[in-house]
Amino acid sequence: MTITIGIMFLIISATDVSAKTINEADTKLCETLNYALMSSLRDPVDKAIVEIYKNDINAPQDLRWDTTGAKILKIKQLYGVGGLYELTLKIKPFYRAHITYGIDEVVVNSNGELIRYKHLKTYPL
Repeated sequence: MTITIGIMFLIISATDVSAKTINEADTKLCETLNYALMSSLRDPVDKAIVEIYKNDINAPQDLRWDTTGAKILKIKQLYGVGGLYELTLKIKPFYRAHITYGIDEVVVNSNGELIRYKHLKTYPL
């Protein structure tokens, strides 16, 4: 009986250890997941920035964004757990050495599709 309990304990503890997420990043797991998720949505957010600033004659040509200046405002589950999700992001496009040019709200889904966007603020050059 003691041997059986010992073997069960070893199996359960080995399974638990192998099931833990290995986070090989400079941030805590939650922050790492946040950055990874936003990085995976780079294409639709880039498209939104192009659309938002295409008619702004003052907008710098090299506007870009990064995950450290962005924030997830909302995650909406559309079709149940593990289905499609809609993410609302707050993006701060910048130029040169992170000089913020504006603030925008971009909505994308977990399939990488741009749903909609809204320009919130422009900073003067």
